[in-house]
Amino acid sequence: MKPVVAIVGRPNVGKSTFFNRVTRTRDAIVDNFPGVTRDRHYKDASWDGVEFTLVDTGGFTGGDDFDSGIRFQIHQAIEDADVIILMLDGKGGISPFDKDMVSILRGLTKPVFYAVNKIDGIEKEVNLYDFYSLGLDKIYPISAEHRYGIYDFLDDLILAFPKSIPDTSEDEKEDIIKLAVVGRPNVGKSSLINRILGEDRHLVSEVPGTTRDAIDSLYTVNGKSYLLIDTAGIRRKGKVSKKIEKFSVIKALRSLDRCDVALVVMDASEGVTDQDINIAGYAFERGCGCVLLLNKWDIVEKDTHTEKKHFEELRMQAKFLSFAPALTISALTGQRAQKVFKLAGEVYKQYSTRTGTGRLNKIIERAVEKNEPSLHRGNRIKFYYSTQIASKPPTFVSFVNYPNAVHFSYKRYLINQIRKEAGLDKTPIRIIFRKSQGRK
Repeated sequence: MKPVVAIVGRPNVGKSTFFNRVTRTRDAIVDNFPGVTRDRHYKDASWDGVEFTLVDTGGFTGGDDFDSGIRFQIHQAIEDADVIILMLDGKGGISPFDKDMVSILRGLTKPVFYAVNKIDGIEKEVNLYDFYSLGLDKIYPISAEHRYGIYDFLDDLILAFPKSIPDTSEDEKEDIIKLAVVGRPNVGKSSLINRILGEDRHLVSEVPGTTRDAIDSLYTVNGKSYLLIDTAGIRRKGKVSKKIEKFSVIKALRSLDRCDVALVVMDASEGVTDQDINIAGYAFERGCGCVLLLNKWDIVEKDTHTEKKHFEELRMQAKFLSFAPALTISALTGQRAQKVFKLAGEVYKQYSTRTGTGRLNKIIERAVEKNEPSLHRGNRIKFYYSTQIASKPPTFVSFVNYPNAVHFSYKRYLINQIRKEAGLDKTPIRIIFRKSQGRK
């Protein structure tokens, strides 16, 4: 286990800028609007060969609709952390909230570092004197934006890490299935993850857009590890007006780029919407495996044909995802929530599989014999050789004499034949046609 370092402080003091600087990423959303980060955000970092996990948290303040939830997240981050960093604002000076945080942290037995951010040079260190009135023994002047004081601060930080944390060797690391939970705002994505984890890991609110960052949570079931990636709700472009929400949508789409299987959550009580299908389309375009989840099933009025009707509507609107398994669930009651992992595991197994070249060529050969492609300018289209060139998703290349002449409907036919004979009925499949070289 790596040491865990939690960054806490009031909004807009530069916690996310510091997070991005140390982790060398742009994973935490940064904006001048206070309160941008609401959930905890985890990322591995290293300094001088020492690895640790950095946690960015929501701003500690009052007068915000999410105040109690943010306070809970901060207290939980502090409880989970080995070392705490209280970030203070060297330009804004001391606030009553800083005093509240110092009083909370003073009673901890864990190491606490007090960093005054936005100190851009030695001439600005005169601004530190007021902060000593908080009764602090050691204060670190830093500028997360300009790197001032960062290196000396990190040198001292890693010295405070517990010495008894064992290293995890590469041999012990297991293959983790990455699941991105995506969908429109307020369809229950964070509620589903909280239900699975059994804790309030993510903020949940009736107000759409509560989740802004893409948050990762590790979960193990039946000996298999899954990384659950909660994402911001993806609205229609016309409704994405605030700059910060646009960043959240971009981050949600990037989460699809790094996941294996997308859990596309929809609100069954509202029915399948065009935006649900658009989001599923994003996952399909990025080559993700997919599981379609109809959430809030507990509040849907039902008769003996209700589930069948919902699935038929879903299949009708998302014909391009005919391979994706679908499930009705309730994040509120936990109904069928654990079955999500069984389906995701089945999808991942096919998503990461490889089909032998000999077997693949026999499948293509039988498919062509059963249904020959149409002529191209009076000439027969010939399939010479096929092989799998990648997995995640399974991607095949087939060498033919006229690659551009293969009709999309015949391409779909070949994909369906591969699905049927290779047992790949739950994963996206890609097939590429290339010009045969040196064969007649």
